[in-house]
Amino acid sequence: MALATYQDLCIDVSDVRVEGTFWSAALGWRLEMHADGGAHLRDDDGAVQVWLNQVPEPKTVKNRVHIDINTESVEALTARGATVLYETEGWTTFADPEGQEFCAFVRQEPIDHRPYELGWDCAEGTRAHELAAWWAEVLGGTVGDDPDHGFSWVEGMPGCPWESFDFAGVPEPKVVKNRVHIDVETDDLDALVARGATVLRPKGDGGLRWTVLADPDGNEFCAFTAD
Repeated sequence: MALATYQDLCIDVSDVRVEGTFWSAALGWRLEMHADGGAHLRDDDGAVQVWLNQVPEPKTVKNRVHIDINTESVEALTARGATVLYETEGWTTFADPEGQEFCAFVRQEPIDHRPYELGWDCAEGTRAHELAAWWAEVLGGTVGDDPDHGFSWVEGMPGCPWESFDFAGVPEPKVVKNRVHIDVETDDLDALVARGATVLRPKGDGGLRWTVLADPDGNEFCAFTAD
């Protein structure tokens, strides 16, 4: 039984309107600006899928969690302000207007769902499988492995708009707070901690309405519990 359910994705940005306009077009979700300076993206069913949070710190290192999308063409993204970083067989790696990395997969058939996957960097070795298995237990879903290419994934997570979370080992360690993270809902915060999550900031601290946690590889996520 899953310990939590997927809620949404959060992106830290410097310019909410610029980033919100870009990601609204890239993901096909409607941008709604907030009076307090933030924004969110809402899907066609009315659900909030992405929060854009303005933060003072600039991006300094490669994001350890990044978005993968489906697109009609490379040109469609560069025309909106993306920059091509490099091309690989099967996909192109871009930077968005603030330099945040994402990957785009060009599709020949009509696209009815632009969000594709979330990619997660992790420690090399067996960590990719371990993290995929951890998130599968937390959110539900099925684990898959590609030992020849050294990555693992979890798919079939209930209520998640992303087809999968893909985990791949990298040599560099995590050094700063992730600028992209997910939010979850749970009825049992203690069970998440018992399973290996670490509390970074408890609910109620400074009026916080959620608990900030880290997964076993140090990736931040927020857990919302009933009042």
